Amino acid sequence: MSGSTSPAAVQATGIGRVFQAKGGPVTALDGIDLRIEPGELFGVLGPNGAGKSTLIKILSTLLLPSTGTASIFGLDVVTETARVRRIMNLVAGGDFSGYGLLTVREQLAMFAQFYGLPYREGMAKVDAQLASFGIEEIRDRKISALSTGQRQKLNFARSFLNDPWILFLDEPTIGLDVSAARDVRDRVRAFQAEQPGRTVLLTTHYMAEADEMCDRIAIVDHGRILAQGTPTELKRMVQKDALFIVGIDALPAVMSMDDLRALPGVISVAARDADGSDTSGVGSPMLRLAIGLKEDAALGGVISALAAGGAHLQEISKSEPTLEEVFVQLVGRGISESDEASNGE
Repeated sequence: MSGSTSPAAVQATGIGRVFQAKGGPVTALDGIDLRIEPGELFGVLGPNGAGKSTLIKILSTLLLPSTGTASIFGLDVVTETARVRRIMNLVAGGDFSGYGLLTVREQLAMFAQFYGLPYREGMAKVDAQLASFGIEEIRDRKISALSTGQRQKLNFARSFLNDPWILFLDEPTIGLDVSAARDVRDRVRAFQAEQPGRTVLLTTHYMAEADEMCDRIAIVDHGRILAQGTPTELKRMVQKDALFIVGIDALPAVMSMDDLRALPGVISVAARDADGSDTSGVGSPMLRLAIGLKEDAALGGVISALAAGGAHLQEISKSEPTLEEVFVQLVGRGISESDEASNGE
């Protein structure tokens, strides 16, 4: 699974998918090129109908591409389907495959058999996953009596039974409460940490989740990749200059905002707020200045000038754009401002 000569975990070239609808052909994917390295946690962000789920279905052998080729660890998803399925698994948020009359442990035991595990090995893995996801206490509960969070934890426990090399996660935390979503994210990290080379492809609507978890991200819309890179690289696309928030007790009487703007390396200065609240803990109000700089190094001159004028520094932080801002700039709308059915996804 690892090593310099290993194939890519995911290699997609020119992937396209066209669905036939009543109103005519609908293009869900249009020439997707994608390479994911072994061990990466790769995120795909896009509005409803962008093609995210269609891409995962193709890569996980559930749907044939109309054009292009794709491989998983060197195995072609069309011609080597059985071999691909042995080294992958899939969890989709909001979906649940199972039988309501079975208990939790019976459900996992059934899937262990589906995955071809010998009985003793399979049951050992079942019990290990029950413990790992903290659902031992409901092992004898009927599937039909589970909450949404418990069902999704069971989905994840099922997906780890075959020790997949790659795990496809399609909106895995949708509908989960904060605590359950956090547990899922923690277990995904642990899954990757247990063995080098394990790879995760995640689609999500949650920008904070993508920012927190993903090594790299692709932003897609209308079946095309608009941009990809690390979260930091993507954020730099919308903010070329450094922006710092500097909190002081008050602007020095001998200094104006224009004086600050005239300092070397300063692009802009604006008062963000001056609410008079004691945020420093020393009984004085704070004025926050949003200061745009050509580079981080220019901050030293600004701080020195403020101190020389008698201002007392109370707070300093660097402000960065969010993935949401990157998304809006690239896509032209927020992630929820699209019709799920608009693209046949």
